[in-house]
Amino acid sequence: MDINKFKNKWGIKSNFQLVIIFIVFGITGSASVFLGEPLLSFLNINEELFIDFFLGKYIFIFIKIILIFPLYQILLLIFGAIFFQFTFFWNIEKQLLKKIGFKKFF
Repeated sequence: MDINKFKNKWGIKSNFQLVIIFIVFGITGSASVFLGEPLLSFLNINEELFIDFFLGKYIFIFIKIILIFPLYQILLLIFGAIFFQFTFFWNIEKQLLKKIGFKKFF
């Protein structure tokens, strides 16, 4: 895909802004993984809880994803704001929320 098509699709004005957006995505992904484990620990959710269940490991992974997903979305907005890209990431969040069923709120 041509970089200019990508920039036009997302409304990105410069290559510098594109680099900042990629940095924010990278930092957010790393931070959500880093903070996800303490969140699960705080909620007392670990793999051992599901060891007796059929496909317990996969149930744990599913629950982990469900809990970390909102954390990622919040961190994306926070790091977007820190890097002065809040408007871009807020628009991305609104599109995502519309797609998963929160259309009436936007």
